[in-house]
Amino acid sequence: MHKVFIKTWEEQMNYRETMEYMEEMSALGSVPGLESITELCRRLGNPQDSLFFVHIAGTNGKGSLLAYLYGMLKAAGYRTGCFSSPAVYAYREKIQVNGKEILAKEFAEWMSLVREEADAMAEEGRPHPTVFEMETAVSFLYFKEKHCDIVLLECGMGGDLDATNIVRNTLAAVFASISMDHMAYLGNTLSEIAGHKAGIIKPGAETASGIQEPEVFQILKAGAGEQTLRTVERERITHIRYGLEKQRFDYLSSSGKLYRRLEIPLAGIVQPENAALAVETAEALGRKGFSVTEKQLRQGLSGTRWPYRFEIVAKKPYFILDGAHNEDAAVRLAEGIRFYFTNRKIVYVMGMLKDKEYEKVIAQTYAYAEQIITVTPPGEERALPGHELAVAASGYHPHVTEAASLEEAVEMAYLFAQKDWVILAFGSLSYLGALGRIVRDRSERHGRSGKNKTGRQAVTSGNR
Repeated sequence: MHKVFIKTWEEQMNYRETMEYMEEMSALGSVPGLESITELCRRLGNPQDSLFFVHIAGTNGKGSLLAYLYGMLKAAGYRTGCFSSPAVYAYREKIQVNGKEILAKEFAEWMSLVREEADAMAEEGRPHPTVFEMETAVSFLYFKEKHCDIVLLECGMGGDLDATNIVRNTLAAVFASISMDHMAYLGNTLSEIAGHKAGIIKPGAETASGIQEPEVFQILKAGAGEQTLRTVERERITHIRYGLEKQRFDYLSSSGKLYRRLEIPLAGIVQPENAALAVETAEALGRKGFSVTEKQLRQGLSGTRWPYRFEIVAKKPYFILDGAHNEDAAVRLAEGIRFYFTNRKIVYVMGMLKDKEYEKVIAQTYAYAEQIITVTPPGEERALPGHELAVAASGYHPHVTEAASLEEAVEMAYLFAQKDWVILAFGSLSYLGALGRIVRDRSERHGRSGKNKTGRQAVTSGNR
């Protein structure tokens, strides 16, 4: 039976203590499998069984897809929960309801409950749940308390053995682009990885997929079984008008409905494909009783905000952030560079995790850089040291330097770049949040004219 926990706030962990506990538990790392999360949720009363989910898997484009769907469902009036990772700006943004992240007090209260059960499991000789498993359990409890109509649930890694796959009430299983990633856990071939990700498909669930390699498509189609696999095809995305700050396109959905002049604010030449997958998902949800009108669909797309997908954070010169951290994402990033910035000189800021395909990322992107600056993502156990990344990049490019901090990387980038150049920071999302704040703060202080708010000329290495 589910226990009833009634405690005063003084008896609960406060938020700082909670984060210290999470940091301590992070040493457990990632452990694929559903045994621990199943037992943990059982002890908590299986809150996930009271919720309905759109389960999202894939390698690249999950975040953008989730953001488009989030906007559509909110526009349609549904109380929408969202669980995603990693955090970009702040830790608690992983768990949101209708665009508002869980409060620090609420997170601490729910984690106190989860911690009690997790520690009890360890005392009984069971494996202690990982940080991701505990976060997943907290999200279920929170979404249940908030009476969410529907929850957008992003897989942390893989699919079949991901902690999020404990859910049963999957309305739609949706697959963004699948490519090589997390090979140590998911396998060394695209088919193996796709097989794991296809494991989120539940009987009776709608299924939808973005553009995939043929072997991936066949695996997803087999996983869907008797259910129709809705797919995005490039030839059905037409009349595309690309832009850095606004894009438009027409889309003929797999159901035969033509949407003219859909508008999205996210830059990147892959974004029409991600938005088209969101349209397919919205149509699929309509078959499950969660209807979204065309007006609401358009409102959701045009109002979408999602950081670090070819995101402009400053101008003159453009300072752009992108979460390209594996080979497939790097290929797409290179396409965007060629399309948007032909004949423009570009300064790179790169920060990567050691378990990512950083050599392949460098190989796909180095040719477009005038200068490469490497950094170590701060506060991340899996961070690749900046000097190691610099050594790897030096094997491809003659102008590589390491920055000792994110602040130094920003100032160095502005020192190298002139106003008609582009600064492009990419790699691990774990450092882009902090880097973006530094750039925005610098822009506020200096302004486009290079002057601070008092009107005095700002003295920085970026002035020319």
